Amino acid sequence: MTAAPPTTPVLSIRDLSVSFRTAAGLVPAVVGASIDVHAGQTVALVGESGSGKSTTAATVNRLLPSNGRIVGGAVWYEGTDIADLPESQMIHLRGANIGLVPQDPMSNLNPLMRIGTQVAETLEVHGRATGKNAWAGAVELLSMVGIPDPERRARQYPHEFSGGMRQRALIAIGLACRPRLLIADEPTSALDVTVQRRVLDQLDELTDQLGTAVLLITHDLALAIERADRVVVMHGGRVVEQGGSREILGRPNDDYTRELLAAAPSLASVRTRPAPASAPVPLVQVRGLRKEFALRGERETLTAVDDVTFDIPRGQTVSLVGESGSGKSTTANMVLALETPTAGSILFDGADVAGFSRPQMFDFRRRVQPVFQNPYASLDPRYTVAAIVAEPLRVHRVGDGSQRRRAVGDLLDQVALPAALAERYPHELSGGQRQRVAIARALALRPDLVVLDEAVSALDVLVRAQILRLLDDLQRQLQLTYLFISHDLSVVRMISDEVHVMHRGRIVESGTPDDLFDHPQDPYTQELLAAIPGRAAG
Repeated sequence: MTAAPPTTPVLSIRDLSVSFRTAAGLVPAVVGASIDVHAGQTVALVGESGSGKSTTAATVNRLLPSNGRIVGGAVWYEGTDIADLPESQMIHLRGANIGLVPQDPMSNLNPLMRIGTQVAETLEVHGRATGKNAWAGAVELLSMVGIPDPERRARQYPHEFSGGMRQRALIAIGLACRPRLLIADEPTSALDVTVQRRVLDQLDELTDQLGTAVLLITHDLALAIERADRVVVMHGGRVVEQGGSREILGRPNDDYTRELLAAAPSLASVRTRPAPASAPVPLVQVRGLRKEFALRGERETLTAVDDVTFDIPRGQTVSLVGESGSGKSTTANMVLALETPTAGSILFDGADVAGFSRPQMFDFRRRVQPVFQNPYASLDPRYTVAAIVAEPLRVHRVGDGSQRRRAVGDLLDQVALPAALAERYPHELSGGQRQRVAIARALALRPDLVVLDEAVSALDVLVRAQILRLLDDLQRQLQLTYLFISHDLSVVRMISDEVHVMHRGRIVESGTPDDLFDHPQDPYTQELLAAIPGRAAG
């Protein structure tokens, strides 16, 4: 057993090295990392996808994949080397003493269990409450993380929650036992800024009241500087820089840190190309759109979209912004013809989508392609990357086998993925890599309209900057039209020609990015802007 350091942080990582066993031998993922997190302190671990951030976090909880192993160094929790603990003690530590908020809600919530039951189960397993008390605790936790009407929502299943609400349920589970150490792996990447602020305020309150140590893994540098006491920058599995958050992010010493800062969008960002001089013809016309959903076991319906009207001009980017549950993704699904409107109409290239014949709908599917929020759920785990990207070409009978293989190579290159990844499976890729595969698949048929539903929210800032440049270049070259759904207002400002702000199913304000962000009129738009991390600091 390695001797513990003289001082005892809640978490102490010393010279940690982790490798993965592959057919080509051991591949290093973390090399010589040393990080301390003290009681009441938040340490942010930042870096691009594949830098070793999540592997470091998985090592702390001893949740590495079966082919992963610690090849050097040690991890101490409150002075105890976790490598020496039997699994029975680690099971007790996980959840009760070391809380975890993972990145992907669909892989970590049981689709067959009610949300409230899953939160209550954490309290029961760790002996914090039982029966009705556990259920009441679950409802309280759901309320704490900003889920509206928590009593009713607790009785629903994960598929009845939006992506952001599912992420909040995971946060509730992670906080359930008031752990001494909370590992938060991109905990707010799926959340709108107002909910993000409430959740992070709650994390701050925990650290103040209970002395909870927080290891925050994020690619959001603005969030890191606003919320963390210390920042650790990782690149290629190594810690390249660490120190006080404002010191590191305000006066970085390492070239990679400076590169991260340069790639991060901000509200000062401007549209990457000028707006057209004349108003183009709309490709999509949305008129009076309404969508109601029946609620399980209840007579009333939920109105998710209420009298929404807007146009998507050819060759432009129209963005829908708003908090989770505002109706923006439901609107996108109706534009994609994945949901049927309760009322209203959607015209595509002048024709009502509701009246399309089967051949017309097949052609519509070619011309309109989605990129969804969750790359873990949208890629078939049984297919290689090459098969996933080639699938639209095969379904629509574009080219022969050799032509499709060449097209796959070109598409992977366009989204900054090496050709060597073509024969890998989704589980062998990082979250950011998976999302780039999803974008390559959407672009395969050179569609007229691409609907991007939080398509860059899971990406680190360097890859996000690459993807945004790619989207802009493709729009210039191919006259692509985008419907962009996002809660990241800095990205929206940079990519959009027109923005519509949605709140409780309705559009409350519309305009150019400059108009909305410099002179917001609606109180809700003002609230969204005020909640952006780092905005108060300028």
